[in-house]
Amino acid sequence: MITSLRLERFKNFRDATLWMGPLTLLVGTNASGKSNLREALRFLHGIARGYTLAEIFGEKWAEGGILQWRGIRGGTGEATFDGAPTFALEVGFELDSEQGTYRIEVDVGENGKPPRVVAEKLVVASDSVFDSHPRDDPLETMKPDPDHLPVRLMKGGPGRYGRRLNCLNLRPAISQVAENTSVRPASAREKARLALQTLLSMRFLDLDPDALRRPSVPGQTMLGDKGENLSSVLQAICAKPERKSALLSWIAELTPMDATDFKFPPDQTGRILVSLVEKNGRPISAYSASDGTLRFLAMIAALLGPDASRFYFFEELDNGIHPARLHLLLGLIERETERGAVQMVTTTHSPELLALLKGKSLENASLIYRLPHANEGQIIRILKIPGAAEIIGKQNLATLHATGWLEDAVYLSSEDEESAQ
Repeated sequence: MITSLRLERFKNFRDATLWMGPLTLLVGTNASGKSNLREALRFLHGIARGYTLAEIFGEKWAEGGILQWRGIRGGTGEATFDGAPTFALEVGFELDSEQGTYRIEVDVGENGKPPRVVAEKLVVASDSVFDSHPRDDPLETMKPDPDHLPVRLMKGGPGRYGRRLNCLNLRPAISQVAENTSVRPASAREKARLALQTLLSMRFLDLDPDALRRPSVPGQTMLGDKGENLSSVLQAICAKPERKSALLSWIAELTPMDATDFKFPPDQTGRILVSLVEKNGRPISAYSASDGTLRFLAMIAALLGPDASRFYFFEELDNGIHPARLHLLLGLIERETERGAVQMVTTTHSPELLALLKGKSLENASLIYRLPHANEGQIIRILKIPGAAEIIGKQNLATLHATGWLEDAVYLSSEDEESAQ
């Protein structure tokens, strides 16, 4: 599980940390920086896919002209805070019940130069797996190579330096360490591989009703970022009786429909489109189903599908969902995330959804904000806002959010700190 994300000079964040739990809810006004957190996580996901920095920022095309990856919004030109030459991302995670940290610093390049890695390290259980700038390294005085990033591999504990490995600086070193069969000890390569695996199992869903209604070919069991292949993913789920039963149970809870079955009639090209069969035998195809029902189906498909991921980032979880059904959706997501099989981060503008948060879900809800007349994004857990824990016990969090109390509280707190200095 990913436990934290620190952003230094990335997008509109000068230095901010997001703490994450099984379910992490992000609230904040438009342009506060919520989508920039998504881009930071996508950057780390691009590293895990083995891409070069240029491919992560730009695009990755496969043989035959197939687009595999859409780059980071704004490219290298808009990647750093206030025009800084570099940015750094640091992610904390749990790796086989051990705490780990991966950090990368990137020079975005000037005057047409490509982006390159200038510092990188991976630490697991307090032991450095590799580090480009270890303290007290006796070989640190070696002449730098403009095309490579030299990293030191672990050797049995802090201060014990192993082999020096020259990695190309146009691509993150962690991928090169994980792939290099000559890396010794082999545990260093394995820990790099496991760290990448944690970052690889990510999905970024921004569901679109048009994509959800698009027929798909049986066997396509990966739900697309916009909801593509929904019908074939649902077909794969229904092939297993226990999963089909769970799917029907959740649909009965989350929608007013009396669905008892699913049908997947093919068209002339062999593509299928899901139909929900009601108790009276009447089929309702995805063309006629409501946007909210399709979003419910897509969220359930993401969690139950054969190619489900370990980490999901949802844009506007509440979009298209009736407020009266939000508690059912939140309950479903909390049950799945508490089981430990999946982790979810989601943005929302819904006061109604905030009002439902309790326990760990409330502890891991964060406000993303900017102070007045400032371009710097900041992050604070809602319960860490001065006075929030006390007032939430007396007033509805939905009301506090809708009236702007959360932002007002951090603004006043900031002014008090400035006055005290």
